[in-house]
Amino acid sequence: MDISAAAPFTKVEISYAAIAPMLVVFGGALVGVLVEAFAARRGRHETQIGVVVVTLLGALAALVFLARPNQTSTMAGAVVIDGVALFLQGLLVVLSLVSILIMGDRLSGRTADAFTPSGSAIPGSKQEEIAQRLGASTTEAFPLALFATAGMMMFVSAGDLLTMFVALEVLSLPLYVLTALSRRRRLLSQEAALKYFLLGSFSSAFFLFGAALLYGFAGTISLSGIAAAVGRTDNPGLLVPGTLFVLFGVLFKIGAWPFHSWVPDVYQGA
Repeated sequence: MDISAAAPFTKVEISYAAIAPMLVVFGGALVGVLVEAFAARRGRHETQIGVVVVTLLGALAALVFLARPNQTSTMAGAVVIDGVALFLQGLLVVLSLVSILIMGDRLSGRTADAFTPSGSAIPGSKQEEIAQRLGASTTEAFPLALFATAGMMMFVSAGDLLTMFVALEVLSLPLYVLTALSRRRRLLSQEAALKYFLLGSFSSAFFLFGAALLYGFAGTISLSGIAAAVGRTDNPGLLVPGTLFVLFGVLFKIGAWPFHSWVPDVYQGA
């Protein structure tokens, strides 16, 4: 084999300014994990609220700084930042901030809330009473919510199918955990989380299979490359089934008709 004839390795250029809002949210989620590990239990709730507010306001400031009409592509086209992506990311950040603040008001830790104070405790048991008296609360819900927000922000700026898949998983995995942490309907919530996880795995498999078919059709997973391949071929071949499988996977994830059969069980148990 002639090694000298091999194609040279091309360094991937990364514009950290373009992905700064997502990095800020990911960083805030990681800080929230460290708070769970090292912060004092009594002040953990207030600390997590502060981390969430600073993180999302910082992400919003980064989005305002990035606001411009031109399009930016980075990470070898895996992330595309344009006006639509910036608008959707800003909308997600604002809605997430409002939602998490409402959740924070309910998860004050002073009274029984929707989440269990101890994941291993039976509802109404002595163990749960002790955990409540010690000030335990499910403050890990805050970094989990930030991870889900980061996944949504990544999805709306994805430039290829692989980035879309990773973004969907980053969004979904924290939601599986949050679904299983109900305080009053513990077994029902755990059942709902298991159903959500299993059906989410099926939808991920649909998406990956569709992505493989589209790669076979276009020779690339880039959305722009697939669009270009559609324009220069008269034989759709794998295009139609690949597109359908990807669409099935996304619709399954969001619970859209006719892939919404799992939604009532999960929403009831969450």
